[in-house]
Amino acid sequence: MKNKVLIIVAILLLLPNAMAWAHQPADGNLKHFTKKDATTAMDAFHSTFYNPDMKLYAISSDMKGRAAIWVQAIYWDMIMNAYKRTKAPKYRRLIEEVYQGGYEQYDKYNWDNKIEWFIYDDMMWWIISLARAYEITNDPKYLAHASSGFYHVWKESYDKERGGLWRNFKHDGKMACINYPTTVGAMTLYNVTKDPDYLEKAKSVYAWSRDVFFDKEKGRIADNMHYHFQRQNGMDIDWTTQLYNQATFIGSAVMLYKATGEKAYLDDAILAADYVRNEMCDADGLLPFKNGVEQGIYAAIFAQYIIRLIEDGNQLQYMDWLRHNIDVAWNNRDVNRLSLIHISEPTRPY
Repeated sequence: MKNKVLIIVAILLLLPNAMAWAHQPADGNLKHFTKKDATTAMDAFHSTFYNPDMKLYAISSDMKGRAAIWVQAIYWDMIMNAYKRTKAPKYRRLIEEVYQGGYEQYDKYNWDNKIEWFIYDDMMWWIISLARAYEITNDPKYLAHASSGFYHVWKESYDKERGGLWRNFKHDGKMACINYPTTVGAMTLYNVTKDPDYLEKAKSVYAWSRDVFFDKEKGRIADNMHYHFQRQNGMDIDWTTQLYNQATFIGSAVMLYKATGEKAYLDDAILAADYVRNEMCDADGLLPFKNGVEQGIYAAIFAQYIIRLIEDGNQLQYMDWLRHNIDVAWNNRDVNRLSLIHISEPTRPY
């Protein structure tokens, strides 16, 4: 139980907006999480895992090894959210510093390097974050890398014959974890550029993915599909549900709803969110946890997109559930480690 809720604490690191920290109703004996706690948690995470030599995050607190390439992008999102929430200069500096870490460690964002960038969905997580960095800072270098990366993935991965994007260079299967992040990436780029090509690509990928991966009765998202080339249009679909796939589907739908005003997108997002709350959570309403070095980040990705549904979709019915998850996580935190973190703006090295 403790491991589960400690990972769920990643939720609180990713929420950038004020609504989640508004007045919170009583929740038993839980101490309610505050904006100040959000900063404490972010700074504790950073102090524990950030390697200043790499300018990226380590895989563990002993600083041995580098966290997975796609997870680094999610950690970068956490910094951006902290900056949006606080406007603290230390987080603004970290946005640039982690970008430099990626630049140095991943061949200057050379998307053609198939050793560093060895799978399409890893690229797309960074493309989303680069576009967000541009949105927040207005620094054109972020947009240049995001745009070039997006069109590289589109050229190499998009299936012109059948639709959707392949996950890997072998083109041997399609997964939710590349198609919905591609929709999010396209919409993020559309929002900062207003280039209609991004919007059209987002609509196209969403429509194909909805037909293949979305259970229109239950709201669950399939993990992957593979074609049976020996029979026309035959395919195997793996209906294993993953929290981060539910998340990026919700984010895709809400972003398209906000851009187009078409309620069908919002209805899809609500159905997918209800599936998570009603079918994937435990009896206490806590989000599912999956063991693994990388999988603990799934709840944080969910938080990034459920808040869009709450705010941009005006679906306030999910707020108490989200707050409860945050409060349970916070009340089961590593108090001893957090108590050692003291942030002073003039003395911190970041």
